[in-house]
Amino acid sequence: MLTKVKTVQRKSSGAKFAIVASEYNAEFVDAMLKAAKAELKRAGAKVEIVRVPGAYEVPVVVAKLARAKTCSAIICLGVILRGQTVHAQHIGDSVSRALMQIQLETEVPVIHEVLLLENKEQARVRCLDNKHNRGMEAAQTALQMAEVMTGLR
Repeated sequence: MLTKVKTVQRKSSGAKFAIVASEYNAEFVDAMLKAAKAELKRAGAKVEIVRVPGAYEVPVVVAKLARAKTCSAIICLGVILRGQTVHAQHIGDSVSRALMQIQLETEVPVIHEVLLLENKEQARVRCLDNKHNRGMEAAQTALQMAEVMTGLR
């Protein structure tokens, strides 16, 4: 069941966050990027944005950013739409595994919003609808994880 994004006022104290966003399916990814960026800015965070061609290219940039240890968290944004072959599933699975591995190896939170969706209607709801925008939700998660990780140090 699709749930509304719950907004919580968080402050970042000038922490730096990176957003790695795919250029593919730009209509949807750009909307998530705009929402994520606005949420981080509202919290007082510094934001670095890196654009990559597609979802498959997200992990290599995330790995480089995470190893540099200059970000409190890294948000990954992309939209993969299923077609008539299993290609989309392979891309989605590969990206998910890679992002999890990077997060575990570097101990930098990696917020995974590279969405594998059935169709454009699902993308519209999750990316263009302000009540369900996964970019806003990703930013909220990044802010929260930055707090958690700081508390563990």
